[in-house]
This record gives sequence, C-alpha cells and structure tokens, in this order.
Amino acid sequence: MSDAAAGIPRILHVAPAYFPAIVYGGPTFSTMAMCDGLAASGAVDVTVLTTDSNGPKVAERVDVDGNPVRFAAGYDVRYCRRIALGSVSVEFLRRLPGQMRRADIVHLTSTYNFPTLPTLLLARIMGKPVVWSPRGALQATQQWQDAPRRSVKVAFERLCQRLRPRDTVLSVTAAEEAELSVSNLPGIRTTVIPNSIDVPEAPPVRDWRPGGRLRLMFLSRLHPVKGLDLLLTVLARLPEIVTLDVYGSGAPEYEADLARQVAELGVGGRVAFHGHVAGAAKTKAFAEADIMCLPTHCENFGLVVGEALAHGVPVITTTEAPWNGLEDHDCGRWIAPKTDALEAAILTLQDADLAEMGARGRAWMARDFSSAGTTRALLAVYDDLLARRSSADARPVTIDGGASDDG
Repeated sequence: MSDAAAGIPRILHVAPAYFPAIVYGGPTFSTMAMCDGLAASGAVDVTVLTTDSNGPKVAERVDVDGNPVRFAAGYDVRYCRRIALGSVSVEFLRRLPGQMRRADIVHLTSTYNFPTLPTLLLARIMGKPVVWSPRGALQATQQWQDAPRRSVKVAFERLCQRLRPRDTVLSVTAAEEAELSVSNLPGIRTTVIPNSIDVPEAPPVRDWRPGGRLRLMFLSRLHPVKGLDLLLTVLARLPEIVTLDVYGSGAPEYEADLARQVAELGVGGRVAFHGHVAGAAKTKAFAEADIMCLPTHCENFGLVVGEALAHGVPVITTTEAPWNGLEDHDCGRWIAPKTDALEAAILTLQDADLAEMGARGRAWMARDFSSAGTTRALLAVYDDLLARRSSADARPVTIDGGASDDG
C-alpha cells in the first residue's frame, strides 16, 4: 500500500446509514464488515461519516452511546442528525468538507440517497479520488423493470456522471452488477470485489428434516423485489410436510399484503413470521432450517446466500442473483425466478443429501470469500488510485459539464 503524505492513507467512508441501522438489511452488515477489515489491516486509517437514520421516519434513529463511536476494529463513526426523508442532514453537510479535506481517498457507499451528490461534487472540487460502492442500486434500476421512480433514478445517475471526479472507481460485488450498473456512467472504471463471508468455526448442530418435515427458510428484507410472494405461492402447491420460516421485516403495508396472501392461500399453519433476527438468533434460525430460499427478482450479491452456505444450509436462489456457483459446487440450485422452477427445485432437493450439500457450501465460502482476501483486493484499488494521483497533477477542478475517464 502506498504511503500518503502524512503516514498511512486516510480513508473517509461516507454512507447514508451505518450499523446498528439494521433496518436497511444486508448492506448495513457488509459495509461494516468492509470497514472492520480495512481498519484491522493497519494499512489505512478509516473514518466513517454517516447519519443516525434507522428507518424512513425521522424519529427512527440509531441508539448509540457517544458520538463519534469508536468501533472495536479501531475506527470512528460520526452519526450526523437526520432531519428529513431517508438521510437528509444539515450536520452532514457541515462536517463533510472538513472530513474530506483530511482524507486521501473518499469511499462512498450510497446511490439514490442524500449524501451522494454533495460527496461526488465536493470530491471533484477538492481533487479527491473516489471509490463508489452502489450496493446493487444501479443494477436494480436497470434489471428490475418495476423499480419505483425508475425515470427519476436514471436522471439522478446522469447527474452523478456530470459531478463525479475523473478518478472514480465503481466497486461492485459481481460481474453482472458491473455490466448492468454503468449504462449511465460512461467511461467509469469498475472493479469486482465480492462481499466477505464470516464462516463459523463449526456449523450449527442440526437435526435434518425432523419428523419428516422439510423446513424452508426465507431470510431477507421484506420487499417485493425479494420474491417472497413467489415462495408463498409455491408453498401452497407443496406437500403439507413442507413448512416455511420467514425472517426479516419491511414496510407495514407490504407485511400486511403478505399476511393477506398467506390467508388466501390457506397456508397459515405452515408459515411462521419471526421478524428481524441477528447474532445468536440468526445462527439459531440457520440451525433450524433444511433449505434457504431467496427467489429474488434482482440481487447484486445476496449476502444471506453466503451466510446460509457458511452455516451449512443448502440454498435455492434465482438467476437474478450472482450465485451460479451453487450448481458448480453442488450446494444448492440456481433457477429462473418463476414459480414452476422454484417448485421443481424444492422437490428435487427434498430427498437429497442436504448435509453433504451444506458441507460443500461451507468449504466453498471458507476458500473463496474470506475477509482477508476482499480486504487485500480493496487495498489494491486504493493503492492504484493513490499511484495515479501521485503521478498526475491533482489540482482541484472546476465543473465543466461532465466527467470523463481515460481508464
């Protein structure tokens, strides 16, 4: 890693929300894992600037002890007070220039959120290189035709393209995400760095198919894009011995829609909604499942797929998620996001050796998705940006109508 002017390189990580804002699902955990890994490496000095948002309502705030908060891996997180919408914060705007001035690289984890535009603009004015992690949002706009406010998001992307610094790298988690994310960002460089997966030292002790039942689990944010409605429809077609445990939360209106669907399908006795789980409760959820199903319509990574495999649970997910390795490693099924395909996959695995499949999945996660490997890859991106900066004049620039990239 190249040395910055004053010791090790200083990374300012900007995000609209941060742990413990678990209401936002997988990105909360993957972003924290990334910062933890970077800070623990000792190769960079990490600071996080975020808001106290923990839900759509202004009153929904993270509960933290002190501010900034010192995380165990050795970095500070400053939570700025949110005053409106998802992450609108006057305090964030006030603190951003000073924080950015001290940084060598800005790492932005945000897309259609309040921090994105001011961060890109200020980084351009100050001549700061940017690593931009869209966390699948750009991909979803292109891939999911029912994405809400799609035309507004496309216009937002084009504005980002005009404002972003020349030295911007789009950091995505899979090749499919890279391909689908750049349509409105011509010339931007991309790098593929998968999320890291924490593999327990030993898989949970489990009793496979207790009493002859086949226990399906769904663990994700409750949102139409995740395809839980497809899974409920398929469950009604399956034998009574197949049950479903649902872990996660979402908008009250959508949760009510799901409850109505369960009642209409007559599967209330076979479905249990448990709400959000984390830590030991999540481990217990994996230990009480035979198959994890994520019939998603769009997924840039799908952290829960890797988590399930790491806990020894075979997975069924769709071709809209970048997990074709499920077939290659024979630890699950990778199917079209359709009810017939989902039903066939569940029936195929009903009599499979699930323990052996789970063991293969764990071995795959331990080999290819370690935290050390993803941290090294990101440090290499930082190193390249710093090398480019030192070999060229990094003078602040003026807004000239658009960003371009010679990479």
